Amino acid sequence: MITFLSGGTGTPKLLRGMQKVMDRHEIAVIVNTAEDIWISGNHISPDVDTVMYLFAGILNTDTWWGVRNDTFTTHEEATRLGIDEFLTIGDKDRAVHLARGDMLRNGMRLTNITTILCECFGVRETVLPMTDTEVTTQVKTDLGLIHFQEYWIRAKGLIEIQDVVRSYREPPKATDEALAAIEASDVVVIGPSNPITSILPILSCDGIKQALRNKPVIAVSPFIGNAPISGPAGALMRAAGFEPSSIGTFNCYSGLTDIFIQDIRDPVEVNHSSRFDTLMVDDEKSIALAQEVLRLAGTC
Repeated sequence: MITFLSGGTGTPKLLRGMQKVMDRHEIAVIVNTAEDIWISGNHISPDVDTVMYLFAGILNTDTWWGVRNDTFTTHEEATRLGIDEFLTIGDKDRAVHLARGDMLRNGMRLTNITTILCECFGVRETVLPMTDTEVTTQVKTDLGLIHFQEYWIRAKGLIEIQDVVRSYREPPKATDEALAAIEASDVVVIGPSNPITSILPILSCDGIKQALRNKPVIAVSPFIGNAPISGPAGALMRAAGFEPSSIGTFNCYSGLTDIFIQDIRDPVEVNHSSRFDTLMVDDEKSIALAQEVLRLAGTC
C-alpha cells in the first residue's frame, strides 16, 4: 500500500496517474483540511473534495475543483440576492457541502463523514482528512489575518503577505485512521502540492512526523526554478521563510524525505535527487510520473 499526502491540485494530478497503474484499494490519501471553510451555512473541504471527485470520476479537470458539467443556478441566485459567496459553488458540489455541514452539526467526525461521502460516490481508495480538529490556514496582510481562501480566491493572490499562520482552538492531532494508513504503507509519497498550505498543515498534526520517520518517504517538488508549477506557492514560501524552489521545498520537509524528485527542466540542484517530467498536463504525463514513482518505491 502507498499513502499520499495531498492538497491543492498538484498531488491529485499524480493520483490521476496512480489510479491507472496500481490497485486502487492499495491507495490511501491523507488530505489537508486547513483550507476548509463554512460558506452560506455549508462546509467546504476543498482538498478532500478534489481527491474524492477525482477517484469518483466526476472531477472537473479543467479547473481541478468542483464537479464536471455542474450547474450554478443556486450560486447565481444567491449572489443576486446579495449573499457574499466569493467562491463559485456548483449545485451538485453544494449538495456535498450541505450534507457534510449537516453531519458536522450533528456531532460526527470529519473522518467518518468523508468515509460516508466516498461510499456514496463509489470511491475505492481510502480518503482520510489529516485531522478531525478544526484548523485554519490564514495569511498575515496589512489588513490583518485573513483566511487563505480569501487571499487566493477573493483577492486572487494579489495582496502582499507577511506570514502564514495556522489557527486552532486546540493543537491538531492526526487521526488514528491517518496514522494507521501510514503504518500499513510500504512507502509514503508527499505529492507536488503547495508545501506551505497543503503539506505543512499535515506534517504539523501531532503524530504524523513521528510516523513518517519509520517509513520510506518520496517527495515530489512543485517547483521548476523559482516558480511553482501552479498556484501561490512562491509567495507563501517566501512569507514562511523558505526559498521558493526545490531546495526550499526539500528544506521545508525537515529531513523527512528519503527520495526527492525534481523536474527534468529544474535549474536548481538538490543533491542526489531523481529527475523526471513532473508537468502532468494530461493523463499520459500523470501515468508516466506515477510509474516512475512506483519504480522508486520498489527500491526504498
